Amino acid sequence: HPLDPWSGHMAFPGGRVDPGDPHPRAAAERETAEEVGLSLAGAELLGQLDDIEGRHAGRTLPLVISAFVYHAPGMPAELVLNHEVESALWFPLRGLVDPAHHVEYPTPYGGYPGILVGEPDRHVVWGLTYRFLELFFDSLGHPLTHRWPPT
Repeated sequence: HPLDPWSGHMAFPGGRVDPGDPHPRAAAERETAEEVGLSLAGAELLGQLDDIEGRHAGRTLPLVISAFVYHAPGMPAELVLNHEVESALWFPLRGLVDPAHHVEYPTPYGGYPGILVGEPDRHVVWGLTYRFLELFFDSLGHPLTHRWPPT
């Protein structure tokens, strides 16, 4: 979407907390169901990662971004995508920590650490999504080999 600075990037399902959402976790569960057709109703909540301050083009934005981690065995092979999502893919956790998948993602603001999860021109996780993965793996005691912010 032309008004969304993150449109077209690899990302987890997400969006804003709606007035009907009692808390950010409910918003995350609703957005996941809406965007990729995945209900987290029977999944085990493992926890919330540290919130991240919103940023774009080197500027701080007036928003806080939250991420929640679930254990959801028996995930469907295919997801049901809504109009906001062009494509989705599954990628093994062990591949995310494999240095062979760690790349530099070029942007107008310089190179950033990224993880190649598919086609090199389309499927590189970087930026906010990379930062959440970094927080997740740090909490497990398996830090990613590239560190944020880039040096």
